Amino acid sequence: MPSGSPPSGVGRLVAGRYLLLDRLGSGGMGHVWLAHDRRLACDVALKEIAFRDPDEAGTEREERVARARAEARHAAGLRGHPHVVTVHDVLEHEGLPWIVMEYVPGAVDLRELVARRGPLSPAECARVGLAVLDALAAGHERGVLHRDVKPANILLAPERTGSPHGRVLLADYGISLQPDAGETRYTMSSVLVGTAGYLAPERATGGPPTPAADLFSLGCTLYYGVEGCGPFERASHLAEITAVVTQDPRPTVRAGALGPVLAAFLAKDPAQRIGAADAEAALALIVAPRPDPYARTATEPGSLPHWSVPRPPPPPGPAPGPPPPSASGPPSGPPPPQGSGPRPARVRVRVRRAVLAGLLGSVLALGGVRYALTHQSPGGPARPYGDVVGLAGPLRDGDCVLADWSGRARFAGTPRLALDPTCRDKAPDGQVMAFVTAVSAAEARRLGPQQCEERTRQVRERLADVRSVAVLPTSEGFEASGRRTACLLLGAHGPVYGPLDRHRRLGSAFTEVETMQRRDCLETRSGRGARLVSCAGAHDEMVLGFTRMGDAVTFRRARTASDAACARDVPPADYGFDPSVYGSGSWTSEGPWKSGTRYAVCTVRRRNGGTMEGDEP
Repeated sequence: MPSGSPPSGVGRLVAGRYLLLDRLGSGGMGHVWLAHDRRLACDVALKEIAFRDPDEAGTEREERVARARAEARHAAGLRGHPHVVTVHDVLEHEGLPWIVMEYVPGAVDLRELVARRGPLSPAECARVGLAVLDALAAGHERGVLHRDVKPANILLAPERTGSPHGRVLLADYGISLQPDAGETRYTMSSVLVGTAGYLAPERATGGPPTPAADLFSLGCTLYYGVEGCGPFERASHLAEITAVVTQDPRPTVRAGALGPVLAAFLAKDPAQRIGAADAEAALALIVAPRPDPYARTATEPGSLPHWSVPRPPPPPGPAPGPPPPSASGPPSGPPPPQGSGPRPARVRVRVRRAVLAGLLGSVLALGGVRYALTHQSPGGPARPYGDVVGLAGPLRDGDCVLADWSGRARFAGTPRLALDPTCRDKAPDGQVMAFVTAVSAAEARRLGPQQCEERTRQVRERLADVRSVAVLPTSEGFEASGRRTACLLLGAHGPVYGPLDRHRRLGSAFTEVETMQRRDCLETRSGRGARLVSCAGAHDEMVLGFTRMGDAVTFRRARTASDAACARDVPPADYGFDPSVYGSGSWTSEGPWKSGTRYAVCTVRRRNGGTMEGDEP
């Protein structure tokens, strides 16, 4: 348990009024608790200042306490805004401030939502952007800069209408600043304020905070929402900051009409960056496009929100089978224009129109698919991908497959595919991770492989040993395939043994390390190997990367030598972890040795054996 926190926080009574019920999350400033207000008989959220290091409590106590008070003051100044988490009070308890905030039941942050369900559609991401932009603009009008806009600080919660993520809230004004009010800056000048990969380049090079910098961070956040990764995501924080300053954002794949708006948000020069008013107009046009009176239009399926389209159930998690992987060693916006009316009402009208259009579009799309499948030629339906691939029906997102190369070398030619419905019983070779649409089978053959490479690149970079394969529809099977190329990820040298990336379930045990990926958080104290857990809560280790052990290293030898190899090749210090607090860990399993790749998964963990709870750099 971190220093400064009680052995058991649940059941504590704060300020004689707030009973702590459960810990909701942890971050750099401390913990957030669900609490019951005994005086008003309602639930609230309490933010607690906690010091993980006793020395920190002595040297930085005044700075962090002042920062918490500033957060409460800035957020309280926006009380009543529909897209800002409401702050009710700030109080003193045992010499430290506690911030009393609105409790939002059912809320999930954007980072977690994308991890669970995959990237948002362009229209849904634009809707989120409109809400956050409105909150930022309200703060900017008061002279308050947020300075830490990122996916983890965007909450999506159920709305009264029943939309599961219809309410959008901006949270955590912990490092916000009111520069024109003569406020003390509670951060050292040598420390970058913000989050690597989401920090504006002018801030990363020491420039002053401005509203334009918040808009850059919003652009990075929306990029993450629609693409599933940050525009400058790299293996380490230093590399991310370097990319923000010197490199262009990665090309978008899923953004569609949102792509040019993201590019305008991410202009390096703040003078060339899109302003709040123009950004609002551009995002609103994506949420509710204005029809061309002289053109026949149709709703783009990729613009529908997740809950407008039926989704197949996720594949079941891995079940006990092969021995679990082994760990080496002991677990160690601006004001509205004149006459335009209040912005929130306009946004809500646009969102309602977009949802209605989306529902109508999905009905039409589903009707078209049903017609195509039931009006087949007398000779029977064509195989979507031809006789060589052999599948009788189209692939679906998340399908696990077995690949037979018919005696040829792996990836030489086209494999014959079969489905593994359980995604575990037959050691699947890979999984469907994405689709790309085309207007003809010829276009699919011409563009499909390259588009699949791009669509799966981010996931491939997070895994150790996979390759992309495009399953192309034939001319005869083009309609039966849904006019789509299926993008597979297959193990480069052997099976992947289970679901990959977003198709995995939190709490699932790893039977082989092939499904572990960079930035996974692991629970390892159960005595039954490693389990995938949320990085927002307590976890024992985080995956940083991989290292090859060499052809001569046996699996038995690797189990004792992998820690040292990871400490040498993937040192936690390169990722911003303090080497006096954190050390290397590793995981191995027989799969990589059977396939001939012989690699270990390299992790970071606390040297004292404690859990990691939001204290990563």
